[in-house]
Amino acid sequence: MDKDDESMPDLRNGLCQSPHIEHAWEAWTGHPANLVAMTLSAYRNLDNPDHFPYIPERGKPGKQLDTRSAITSVCFYVCPQSPSSFPTLAMLNSGGSRLRVCTRCCRRVIKPKPHIRWESSASAAAAASASATPVTDASKLPADHFTSSQHDDALLRELFDAPSGRTFANFSLKKSQGLFKNRYLTSPDGFLVFAQKNLQRATRIVHRVLAASTTHEYQSLVRDLDRLSDLLCRVLDMSDFVRMTHPDVRFQQAAADAWSMVYQYMNQLNTMTGLSDQLGEAMSRPEVTSTWSEEEKTVAELLKLDFMKSAVNLPKTARDRFVELSSRISDVGSAFVQGMEPERKEVTLPSHRFYGLYPGLAASLKVRSNISVPTTGSEAAAALQSVYDEETRKEIYLAQRRASGRTIKLLETMLKLRAELANLAGFQSHGHMALKDRMMAKSPASVMQFLLALRDHNAPIIQQELSELTQKKQERLAMQDATLQAWDRDFYMEKIRAEMRSRVRFDDHLTAYFSVGTVIQGLSRLFDRLYGIRLVPRETLPGETWHPDVKRLDVVSDNGGQVAVLYCDLFYRPQKSPNPAHFTVRCSREILPDEIDEVSSDLNGPNMPAFESAEQAANDGMETSSRDGTLKQLPTIALVCDFPKNDNAKEPAFLSFYSVETLFHEMGHAIHSILARTSFQNVSGTRCATDFAELPSTLMEHFAADRTVLSLFARHWKTDQPLPYDLVAERIRVSKRFEGIDTEHQILLAMVDQAYHAPEVASPGFDSTAAFHDIHARFAHGPRDPPETRWQGFFGHLHSYGSTYYSYLFDRVIAERVWRVVFRAGEDGAAIGRDNGERLKENLLKWGGGRDPWTCLADTLQDERLAPGDEKSMALVGSWGLRDDLLHS
Repeated sequence: MDKDDESMPDLRNGLCQSPHIEHAWEAWTGHPANLVAMTLSAYRNLDNPDHFPYIPERGKPGKQLDTRSAITSVCFYVCPQSPSSFPTLAMLNSGGSRLRVCTRCCRRVIKPKPHIRWESSASAAAAASASATPVTDASKLPADHFTSSQHDDALLRELFDAPSGRTFANFSLKKSQGLFKNRYLTSPDGFLVFAQKNLQRATRIVHRVLAASTTHEYQSLVRDLDRLSDLLCRVLDMSDFVRMTHPDVRFQQAAADAWSMVYQYMNQLNTMTGLSDQLGEAMSRPEVTSTWSEEEKTVAELLKLDFMKSAVNLPKTARDRFVELSSRISDVGSAFVQGMEPERKEVTLPSHRFYGLYPGLAASLKVRSNISVPTTGSEAAAALQSVYDEETRKEIYLAQRRASGRTIKLLETMLKLRAELANLAGFQSHGHMALKDRMMAKSPASVMQFLLALRDHNAPIIQQELSELTQKKQERLAMQDATLQAWDRDFYMEKIRAEMRSRVRFDDHLTAYFSVGTVIQGLSRLFDRLYGIRLVPRETLPGETWHPDVKRLDVVSDNGGQVAVLYCDLFYRPQKSPNPAHFTVRCSREILPDEIDEVSSDLNGPNMPAFESAEQAANDGMETSSRDGTLKQLPTIALVCDFPKNDNAKEPAFLSFYSVETLFHEMGHAIHSILARTSFQNVSGTRCATDFAELPSTLMEHFAADRTVLSLFARHWKTDQPLPYDLVAERIRVSKRFEGIDTEHQILLAMVDQAYHAPEVASPGFDSTAAFHDIHARFAHGPRDPPETRWQGFFGHLHSYGSTYYSYLFDRVIAERVWRVVFRAGEDGAAIGRDNGERLKENLLKWGGGRDPWTCLADTLQDERLAPGDEKSMALVGSWGLRDDLLHS
């Protein structure tokens, strides 16, 4: 996913999506990666705030990599945790551990939803019994929601479990009605018209804001700015999705062009002092702010912070320097991520030193009498897990952990430029600047309080795990004084896991209980139980989707009202990104009567598509709802995965348990977007605090492993027998066997991230290698890297998530706490209790980013100690720690 220029508010609120590869070996050999390059435009300074030129900039086509290079790039460069921890063939065959740098979300790259400030942003009857539903003829999906919930439930399974190649949509047979029913997007050329029309409307709003002078006009100013945000994000969000997902290169290019055009315009807005001045004037008037709702005041504060981070109040010379620094940070950061390389490309040694290496891999790496192992990627990881000779493992480990001098220089240049930028904007450090906006932590000191408390909680767990590894080494070598070294960890962890795997059945036994259709059916039943909403298949119009595999589901409440639209693009196809992702293509927002009046006057204008009404035109033809006289644009969501189809046409597509967790995770993002239908676009759905955005999705992973939830749907596709839960429990025990070590690894990375964005970085003597080893010397429990290593050169998340890497751990801890307190860890069916679901929805999910997340969390957990949101609150969260009952039962 893209990351925006640092000089402006993040267009993608939250943590981005990073690649996750469920079966690395399968992905390596069969799934090409399509990496789409992103053009970032530099800021422009406008001397005349009433003039808004914009220059279209052609998007750069994506680069198609060969599959081996693609996997190396995705696994190593985008998610570069300890390179020694990537999944290998042996791990895959037995359900091994996940990536250490990021499990579900840093492995996905926490996908922020575009926001501007200027940012681009089961029915109860069916759920009681988990028996398999009969297959229904779904050749004609309902056009409305008048069918029974039982019929909808059965249709869900049929829709996704249909034989490969069968489609129920009337795909491309008639005149296109537009992607997502957006009437502008019936052809690639429509993107230009769509962008131009929205820029025209945006410019009118800008002029209105700049001209505001009366109390009434200032009272409307936040709504005007929010609508301005929505107009730009309509293009940016849609274009961003289409250019990365649509299989037609003409649509990809048109979307990229539209994105660049609107991004240029947005850059200009971010550097305009007039908009910031007018917002400040409105916020200074009590007669104005007294009329604003809590949501409105929140949006105003967010906009104010954004302008401050864009340095709009600085003198022109300083603003010019700000723009220059921002551009350089973007360029250097991209060069760092794209150019990460080890000092030593490969380790070549005599074949006999690689005894124990997986035979197939050894054969592929053999060169005459030697074996040559690349020092980055899955080959080195496999060697560290399997090679018996300790000296060989040591040589590979040291080579794998030493980045090139050029890589380190790029990293340190980026860090120093960030420090200068933050100082120029009036902040003590980049950490202070990054944590000021849309973050629960608020300051670097609070982050460290959380990390230190979590470390203390994790200490006895990791000490026990390290003791077990040391004992394993001593037993194997018959040496009671043998000590554990850094290059021993993966080897002995794999040995212990292998012993566990020998006592459990293979993952194939699980997949037979998880057809794609039954899992979607189960999600609908779960949501109906918890929140009173269900998923209803809906026939699509010609041109509404981008591929015949895409299915539309309407999200319907228990009173029959439609609340959102969900497009599911779940199966693998060539050229499709392998990264699971949730996209909010259109955010929730209230459409005011004066907007409808404005659109009415434009219905017969040039290049306007045909609309049935002004209300329809106000949302470009996409779905709206009207209740109690209020018109709202409905959240429109796309869920994209890369699940393999079944080659056997007589069987449905099946998911591994890992993929089930992935689907639940992504649906956690979707449910946040669905339930947080706010009046303001800036705070709708997942557009909340970055270190809060992954809470709903991480929480959903607990539901995926819950016995009661699984009983709603997990039945053998052929025999209809329920899933034996011990299969799931054993798999989780294996995959989380050394969770304490993994947790400490994440803590140390988060601490390094904080150290690299502290005030000390600005000093001439800053040394990133010394800082890296200092953090490990002070806080690590296990064996440490030798001083000649410099692994920080492979920490690519420093570019995308500078100062915020802790967010992954933070949301894991909170999610586990919510699971235990609100849903009582699933005891006595609490995981599907409606009262518990309503408690979560009313106190947390429905607010999006429109309420202080600490207040949401305090109310949800009924713990007032959290309400202040200060350093003590952060330390309290850290003290909760991470603990899985299945690991200790």
